[in-house]
Amino acid sequence: MERFTNFEIQEIGKIYTPFLEPKGVPIQPSFEKKYWGKIIIYPEFEKGIKDLDGFSHIILLYYFHLSPYTSLEVVPYLDTELRGVFATRAPVRPNHIGLSIVELISIEKNIMNIQGVDMINETPLLDIKPYVGGFDIPNFSLETIRIGWLEKFIEDSKKRVADTRFQR
Repeated sequence: MERFTNFEIQEIGKIYTPFLEPKGVPIQPSFEKKYWGKIIIYPEFEKGIKDLDGFSHIILLYYFHLSPYTSLEVVPYLDTELRGVFATRAPVRPNHIGLSIVELISIEKNIMNIQGVDMINETPLLDIKPYVGGFDIPNFSLETIRIGWLEKFIEDSKKRVADTRFQR
């Protein structure tokens, strides 16, 4: 199997939020819609957001720039048991890539106002994709969707925020 170890990803902008450090950040944007942020797209990428204003929600891919280490096993925010990092949303992943779906409020030139943020201030933005419910949520019945170990924590998760466990 061939590995691609020499490729480049560049940031296309920055995400600005009220969170200056990881502690206290909502652990999922869908739980804390009250937090607003903005994205400033770098001028050379501004043409790329043309026509995005017709979408109510967008998917953001970003870099966990304050993630100080990588671990393949973690104790996630909602649990006390050691889990494989790919079965969690912990920031200490091998590539430190985060994903959030946020509400797109407005676009003015290269500035996008968003709601429902769960990232740290000045997070490097890697990519944006429009959220399309019909594409992103296939016609599965609720009985066929499994959420693994998170099943027993889903209700409690709405009240949780990040702590310092993934900092050094």
